[in-house]
Formats: sequence, structure tokens, C-alpha cells
Amino acid sequence: MTHKIELLAAEIANLKASNTEEVEQLRIKYLGRKGIMNDLMEAFRSVAPEEKKVLGQKINALKQGLTQKINELKENVAVEANCGDAIDLTRTPYPIKLGTRHPLTIVKNEIVDIFARLGFTLAEGPEVEDDWHVYSSMNFADDHPARDMQDTFFIEARPDIILRSHTSSVQARVMETQKPPIRVICPGRVYRNEAISARAHCFFHQVEGLYIDTNVSFTDLKQVLLLFAQEMFGAETQIRLRPSYFPFTEPSAEMDISCHLCGGKGCSFCKHTGWVEILGCGMVDPAVLEANGINSKEYTGYAFGMGIERITNLKYQVKDLRMFSENDTRFLDEFKSAN
Repeated sequence: MTHKIELLAAEIANLKASNTEEVEQLRIKYLGRKGIMNDLMEAFRSVAPEEKKVLGQKINALKQGLTQKINELKENVAVEANCGDAIDLTRTPYPIKLGTRHPLTIVKNEIVDIFARLGFTLAEGPEVEDDWHVYSSMNFADDHPARDMQDTFFIEARPDIILRSHTSSVQARVMETQKPPIRVICPGRVYRNEAISARAHCFFHQVEGLYIDTNVSFTDLKQVLLLFAQEMFGAETQIRLRPSYFPFTEPSAEMDISCHLCGGKGCSFCKHTGWVEILGCGMVDPAVLEANGINSKEYTGYAFGMGIERITNLKYQVKDLRMFSENDTRFLDEFKSAN
């Protein structure tokens, strides 16, 4: 009987049907009152008692497999029937509207494409991270304000697990797993415990870049950022770098671009300064290199980071950040030509 069960199992696995009538015929043949499974159960009654347990389990498994196969054939036939030329009376009579990419996706793809042409490769990491990759590996002091729960979202069950507040955590993961030269661009969503308003949100998107090699200088950083600014905002765009502070870079700077609305002459958009701030940057602090297993005496590097919402606002003048996450199709339709 064991051999017969095995033959039936192989036969069932190869069952096919092209319409509902054939499926029903197969069901009657195998599961009907006078079907094959019924004959098998009749034969099972004469099996020796010591063999019934093992054979009973095999017969039950065979029946379950057969039932599942019949149901699969039934579903496949139904799907094929629905894909035919029959008229769908539930379909709208109006033309189906084509969708559009989200403005943040449009700008992110453009940023990634620009840096890809400069030799940067794409790197991504988890949004739920540990404290080491987000803060400690990036040279944040234990009492740094960013570690407070007023600024960071903590996972209640695991105080050392947080929602990443910047995509620098991806840089840390790259540095600890790859040997220089490293040249990566890291886009992604980040989270900060901020009140939601037209100018701020509890989640937003960043793109950060990292380049580590021998003899990397601040001049290299400035030239790359100038090329990026001119590719993104136009060939006439100028940049300026202002000294700043970040725990993971030294020296650090914030970069402004000449206002593309007034050409640097001064307007309400640039607050009559002629300049608009778009990103932070600097040379990677040697302490960060050492913390991530890279010899700071042999290698140097630079890093930069920008908010995608910020760049999108500059390109399309979206004045309310909340519009990016409200899923209003009227707003999204405005970006069809930018796809």
C-alpha cells in the first residue's frame, strides 16, 4: 500500500486542468464517493494493526495534498477566466489616470544620479538602528543633546535601539565592513522628535556622502560640492563655505548656494542675502575613522549631508513640508512634467 500511496502522490502533483469542468471531473475522480481516495480508505481497513498508524498518516497527508491541488487548479482556472476578453462592468468609463513619482523621489534620484556620475556608489542601511552606529561611532559625546529623548525616538523595550536620526549610521556600517578607498552616497528616511509644522516634521529624508582614501583634502570636497550645485541648480550657481561644527567632521562647514531666483542679488526667498544654505560638510574626524577600524594616519576623507526636502523646496518652492506626506493627488499631479 505504501507504494500505491507514493504513486498516487506523484500522479496528483502532475494534475492539470484548463477549465472548471475539468477541475470538477478531477475532484470526482479522486475525492468523490466512488473515487480513488474512497477505494484507498476501503483497502486501509484490512491493513494489519501495527501498520495502521504509519499508513494512516500517509493517507491523511495524501488527501490534504490532493485537496490543496484541486483548490489551486480551481483558483488558476478562475484567474485565467478573469483575464480573458470578458467585459468588466465594474470598470470606470473614464480613462485610467497615470500616476507620477513623488517629488522627493524625483529629487532623490536626481541627487543620486549626479553623484553616481562622480564615482559614488549607493549604500543603504536599517532605519531601526543601535546607539553605536547612530551616535557613538560618529564621535557624539555621551551627554550630547541629540541623545536626549526630546530629540531621538527610542524603542521602549530596548533603550539602546533607536530610530536613526541621520543616515550617518549607513556610513558607519560601510566603514566597518569595507576597506578604503570608499566612495558612497547614502539616501534614506530619518526620524527626529520634533513638533510637526510647515517648516519641520518628525520624519524627513537625507542624502549623505562619504569619500575615504589617501591624500583626500578639503579642496576635493569643495570641488565635488561645486559640481553638484551646478548640476542641480544650474551652471551659473556659486557656492560659499562657512565654518561650522559637527561631531563627526573637523574642520566642518555649512554650504550656501547663490539664490537661483534672484541670481544672488537678494530677494525675499534668500532673505535679501543672495545666499541659501543647503548642506553641511567637512573632513571626517580622525576619531571617527579609528572608531570604525580605519587607520587615520594612512587615510583621510570628507563627508557631507543634505535634506532632500530642503533641496526639493529650493527647486519647486514647496512652502509647507507637511504636503510631502499628506498624499494629496492634486499636489502630486503638479510634478508630472518632472518625471
